[in-house]
Amino acid sequence: MQSEYEDFDRFDRAILTTLATDGRISITELARRIGLSKSPTQARLRRLEDLGVIRGYRAILDPIRLGLDHVAFVEVRMTDTRESSLEAFNAAVAAIPEIEQVHLIAGNFDYLMKVRTADMRSYRRVLAEKISTLPHVSTTSTYVAMQAVKEDGLADVT
Repeated sequence: MQSEYEDFDRFDRAILTTLATDGRISITELARRIGLSKSPTQARLRRLEDLGVIRGYRAILDPIRLGLDHVAFVEVRMTDTRESSLEAFNAAVAAIPEIEQVHLIAGNFDYLMKVRTADMRSYRRVLAEKISTLPHVSTTSTYVAMQAVKEDGLADVT
């Protein structure tokens, strides 16, 4: 099965790689870096956005400077894994701002979450009052991160 990505040429890939590391770059500078003029660069950028390859632009905040340096990974086991139960869980998780990421896992548990809070006391409150009360949660296991070694997103698509 061929992905849409395989249809991208070197200019598309260069646009994606450049924007992944510098999302605030001007169209003029982006065009210069990839070796095209401004108009075709703009058209390619618009096409990549329309395809959903570029989902948006945002500021990357420093969580430690914001006082959010406690990171926990939480394994969640469900009481029910039918599609309707998973959908209810997914919808409820979306409303909890402390949960940064949630992944449905093929393994010994059902979901893996990345939870960011100010400290252990805050995390315990989020676990007790929010995560443990999510629909169909059976048990959770917590692993506290000691250091973030790598948290970058996709930066090189060549």
